[in-house]
Amino acid sequence: MIHLTRDPIDSGALLDAVRDPLCGAVVLFLGTVRELTGAVRTVHLEYDAYAPMAEQKLREVAALAGQLWPLKRVGIVHRLGKLDVGDIAVAVAVSTPHRAEAFAAAEFIMDTVKELVPIWKQENAPDGSAEWVHGTTPP
Repeated sequence: MIHLTRDPIDSGALLDAVRDPLCGAVVLFLGTVRELTGAVRTVHLEYDAYAPMAEQKLREVAALAGQLWPLKRVGIVHRLGKLDVGDIAVAVAVSTPHRAEAFAAAEFIMDTVKELVPIWKQENAPDGSAEWVHGTTPP
């Protein structure tokens, strides 16, 4: 279960997709839209991506994590479009034999997704202004 979606992320379905009877650990990370970034208030975010490339990069990140940890199953789902405060923007789920591996792999996947996957985030403020954050803009 590695894909982009414009629909709300079903974290329960993602957990079910990565559970495995050979694994004693399942870790789920949910990245949600927060209202404050420092002192800046956000009313909503807009996510955009070049979907074919972004989905390929998501698969590459999962494969790399699988080389570093004994992952049995991996799920990465990222939202696109307009998201309100509290919405789930990204979900990462992994299963491994033991918890330390699962936590480390999930953190690595999330950090690497933010670094390498071409998904752009626009923060929208109460005054109507908007800014593409982290120096990225859509193509």
